[in-house]
Amino acid sequence: MTEDYSQHQTEAHSPADADSGRPLLKTHNPATGQLLRTYHGHTREEALAIARRAHEAFKGWRKVPFSERAMVMRSAAACLRRRKEEFAALMTAEMGKTRTEGLGEIEKCAFNCDYFADHAEAVLAREPIEWDGPKAFVTFNPLGAILAIMPWNFPFWQVFRFAAPSLMAGNTAVLKHASNVPGCALAIEDVFREAGFPANIFSTLLIPSHDIEALIANPAIAAVTLTGSVAAGQSVAAAAGRNLKKSVLELGGSDAYLVLEDADIERAATVATAARMVNGGQSCIAGKRFIVVSAVKEAFEKAFTAKMHAIQMGDPSEPDTKLGPLVSVEARDGVHRQVQDSIAKGAFLLCGGKIPDKPGAWYPPTVLSDVKSGQPAHDEEVFGPVAAIIEARDEHDAIRIANDSQFGLGSGVITSDIARGERIAAEMLEAGMSFVNDNVRSDPRMPFGGVKHSGYGRECSHFGIREFVNIKSVLVCD
Repeated sequence: MTEDYSQHQTEAHSPADADSGRPLLKTHNPATGQLLRTYHGHTREEALAIARRAHEAFKGWRKVPFSERAMVMRSAAACLRRRKEEFAALMTAEMGKTRTEGLGEIEKCAFNCDYFADHAEAVLAREPIEWDGPKAFVTFNPLGAILAIMPWNFPFWQVFRFAAPSLMAGNTAVLKHASNVPGCALAIEDVFREAGFPANIFSTLLIPSHDIEALIANPAIAAVTLTGSVAAGQSVAAAAGRNLKKSVLELGGSDAYLVLEDADIERAATVATAARMVNGGQSCIAGKRFIVVSAVKEAFEKAFTAKMHAIQMGDPSEPDTKLGPLVSVEARDGVHRQVQDSIAKGAFLLCGGKIPDKPGAWYPPTVLSDVKSGQPAHDEEVFGPVAAIIEARDEHDAIRIANDSQFGLGSGVITSDIARGERIAAEMLEAGMSFVNDNVRSDPRMPFGGVKHSGYGRECSHFGIREFVNIKSVLVCD
């Protein structure tokens, strides 16, 4: 399987250990480029054996009462909160996340565990069906061992977003994390172990991407979920399809925010800055295209550029830092090429756009205006702190531009007319999520996912927990 993770995944080179045949995974500090640690991974045979053990563990785990599953899931939440400083520091070291955002991510994971511990039993309860005579109902049964292929940008949240509902539903989980965050991957396994989950309920694999297809094909794996790039999703979906296995894909995004002529400009600039700069701009649901009606374009540009320019790069381990390094120099250079190419094709640079003269994967907040079709900032996902301002004639034109994209993950509308914003968000924008006067974000209580090249299926909420269950109809006659 060829797996191109592009922006969403930085797949570290995994040369084999000559003595053991094991892949070697090396982590580097994005702020300095220095080598942190080398991990000895699993061979393909070891990975398949772990998957088989997960399948065997499923046979017992599916019979465990919800109350007992909930007890250990709440224990996982408590473990996360108890070790939050340690885990936030680990994310900072491996992928450059700021300490403040790391602490927030761990708390979000803990809340997610508590949420599904509290709600899984009710969401998966039998649903009666009105039937003349016989008893009829729908039941929700777990599928088995689920393979999760996860990215580096939210190395704890995106795993727990999948794992908490899946384990509460009675499935087991096998994680193939991005190869540049092996410490995070092993720490997550340790959380479930410390929380008291039985052996092999949650397992981490340290394997290269070319071993994924063999796992998907193996009978021990019941289904697969991936968060990553479009190319990675196409590859995994093809492998799952060949083996007739359920898949859920959360892929790229180029979220559009409409700034309408009646918007409060200061509020619009605040929302846009928060939307663009989440996780240093390295988020699939970060706002990337800001489609502004002509009447307020100049005012919005001024207010937005001032807020973006004010964000200073700094040591991600410091609590006041708002922007740390990108995940790698390679990723940073890719973002810079997209900026330069957009400028060469007619975009206008309002701030940023220059690589600092120092070691590490640093890139400043950048704003491009006069962005049009044919420029990377318009057509592609830019996975870094780069905002594209696109001018629209009016509301109708803004909606057209927003929907003229291969992606359809999140979207936003900024307007003083709440009814107008609700209508556009609910009915007009081609996206899995649309927020009015706020920046898009994930939450256990709301379904999360996209349309078009942003993937299919949903995570979070009752929609997410039902993705990996057998929705079975049962009819009982006397």
